[in-house]
Amino acid sequence: MKKYKRLLAFSIIALTLGSAVFAVGDKEKAAEDTPKLVIVYSSVDEGNAKKILDAFTADTGITAQFVHLSTGPALARLKAEAANPQADVWMGAPSENHAAAKNDGLTIPHTGGNFASLDKKFKDAEGYWRSFYMNPMALAINKDILARQGASMPKSWNDLLKPEYKGQIQLPSPQTAGTGYNLLASFVLIMGEEKAYDYMKKLAPNVQTYTSSGTAPSQGVAVGQSMIGIQFTPAFFEFIDKGHPLEVVFPSEGVSFEAPAVSIVKDAKNLKAAQALVEWLTSPNGQAILSKASTYFYPVTPGVPLGKGMPAFETLKTVTMDTAWASAEKKRLVDRWVSEVLPVK
Repeated sequence: MKKYKRLLAFSIIALTLGSAVFAVGDKEKAAEDTPKLVIVYSSVDEGNAKKILDAFTADTGITAQFVHLSTGPALARLKAEAANPQADVWMGAPSENHAAAKNDGLTIPHTGGNFASLDKKFKDAEGYWRSFYMNPMALAINKDILARQGASMPKSWNDLLKPEYKGQIQLPSPQTAGTGYNLLASFVLIMGEEKAYDYMKKLAPNVQTYTSSGTAPSQGVAVGQSMIGIQFTPAFFEFIDKGHPLEVVFPSEGVSFEAPAVSIVKDAKNLKAAQALVEWLTSPNGQAILSKASTYFYPVTPGVPLGKGMPAFETLKTVTMDTAWASAEKKRLVDRWVSEVLPVK
């Protein structure tokens, strides 16, 4: 009997220890499966990228590390690293550039989160990219310089051809900045291709510089380096909020708008974390942070409050960019700009 009791006690202990070992193993496996890190190439400006990704980390516990790259350099790096990707996610840059990345086989689809409920203009039908904010193109005029030079306030794209603005306009180059290409493509949509190139050649003498970054014109106009800056609106509203003497003008002929997107890099090393980031960006928390963190971005989901001083998007005269067309025509239109417009400058 004593021998039987000893065997029974030993069996119970063995079963208990075995269960504990399995429990520890399950916990270790769960810990291994929990996303911890995501590496991001961000074409969102550095300040706003940090605000957004810090909020993502606070919400999810996933550390987000990012490198800021304008659209052109980001695409070039993704291509160069295709055999051994160094990033998991490309975040930012107008959606036509993500369409190009899809066509080049650099990204993979993901339809998790609220992908199905997004408006079709804010996503690739197969899930290769989704937009997570939008911004209209606009002019910002430094009112101090305008008054000092006795110039009139421009109200249209055509007004910018006036001699009084000679050497006073900064706008991004379509060679290096997605914003610059969006502006070029919008001129083609608004005016027709031949008139658009004729317009840009006439505008060239008034251009002080074609900036390599899509957000550089806002800095130039804010500090008084130029009278007029042309780019998407967020930095303009931010500088106004900080007390800079700027006025935002939406040209009467209409403006394009960007719908920057996010894509998961093919063979991403941190795939689950990449999927979590993509889903979070269009989630209620991700959309709300756009205003809470003062990014001055327009949300892509309805009902989210706007930042200070931002007019309702539906009150603006906008031109919708055909993503597939813009992506397919990019090389040809930019090459033509380089050969015909840049030499005038």
